[in-house]
Amino acid sequence: MTQEQEDKAPKTAAKVLVVDDNPANIDVMVRMLEPEGYNLAIATHGEKAMKVADHFLPDLILLDVIMPGMDGFEICRLLKKNSVTQEIPIIFVTAKRENEAIVKGFESGGQDYISKPFNREEVLSRVRTHLRLRMLMKKQDRLIADLTQALDRVRQLSGLLPICSSCKKIRDDGGDWHQLETYIKNHSEAVFSHGICPDCISELYPGLMDKIGRPDPS
Repeated sequence: MTQEQEDKAPKTAAKVLVVDDNPANIDVMVRMLEPEGYNLAIATHGEKAMKVADHFLPDLILLDVIMPGMDGFEICRLLKKNSVTQEIPIIFVTAKRENEAIVKGFESGGQDYISKPFNREEVLSRVRTHLRLRMLMKKQDRLIADLTQALDRVRQLSGLLPICSSCKKIRDDGGDWHQLETYIKNHSEAVFSHGICPDCISELYPGLMDKIGRPDPS
């Protein structure tokens, strides 16, 4: 796909999870983010945030620090321990401006922070930046997976292949035997067409080659 085609292709809306126990703060965030076309989810406490993140799988989490029960730092640590959610970037939302709180946020696994009261341009800029980084990381992961799969196919076809000297079947790594064309088709992008070679014509249809003439080897 060319860059122009990629730009024109429909894009799935990025998913953002907003975690805050204050309905007023949630309302402000939603009014800022909704016009940007993001797919939003809301959680008002830590336990719900964990469940929503596990099923919604957001591309970014905006996480309040001060909440009843689990605070934002603890929620962040738990999300980073979960293999399903550990790669999701987290931006802390806090009224705290002290260096200690900021450092604690980074130490718990957060990528950035937004201060209250909210500045619309700051919020949107940070959200866009981290979503862009997230999408680039996802694209890189897909490219690595595709490359690994392609290299695996190359290794399978470039190694030593046990082949039956009688029927010409190939044995795979699991010990199963496959027709030669089936094995190659499953491990490459080759497409087969069928015909019959001159030697087999001579063996199966004696005299036919004398009538039709052998092909010029040149």
